[in-house]
Amino acid sequence: MTDRMPELPAEALTDAQKVAAETFLAERGVPVFGPFTPLLRSPDMMQCASRMGLYLRYNSVLPLRISEFTILIVAREWSQQVEWHIHHPIALKAGVAPETAQALAEGRRPATMSEDETLAYDFSMELQRFKAVSDPTYAAVVARFSEQGAIDLTGINGYYALLAMTMNVARTALPEGAARPLAPLTP
Repeated sequence: MTDRMPELPAEALTDAQKVAAETFLAERGVPVFGPFTPLLRSPDMMQCASRMGLYLRYNSVLPLRISEFTILIVAREWSQQVEWHIHHPIALKAGVAPETAQALAEGRRPATMSEDETLAYDFSMELQRFKAVSDPTYAAVVARFSEQGAIDLTGINGYYALLAMTMNVARTALPEGAARPLAPLTP
């Protein structure tokens, strides 16, 4: 499939897109990439999304391992190749066990999850699949991570679903030479 919204040439950027790209570079230390490439078509939205992502990745009350684990859940649920490609190595470095990530990639409930990962998995799967979270799952997440943790976990699910949807619509391409890490899910 062809990337519908590839990188825009610098000379084609509007003034607002130039400002957004410069701000992104200043805040993140890297040029616009991945989901932000199609989001640059809406420069104000891209900047808002980028700032939310910075909060969720680096300032959430959740441990990085749980945030990255949750991102893998969302990437798998949306079959988002680029999101998985970016976050899989980060998740492993943050402490997610390779066999846990592999089970997610295969669309299976991992048998090797820690207690915190189990809480994040149950919460995220209920939210992604049923569009709600049960009282027992909510209570367990709040007891472990606080109400702010429940909101941050909800935010990670929603934010990375937004990025996954954006890249799925745009058909954002994997980097040159990268293999597709996720097979299609079957019911």
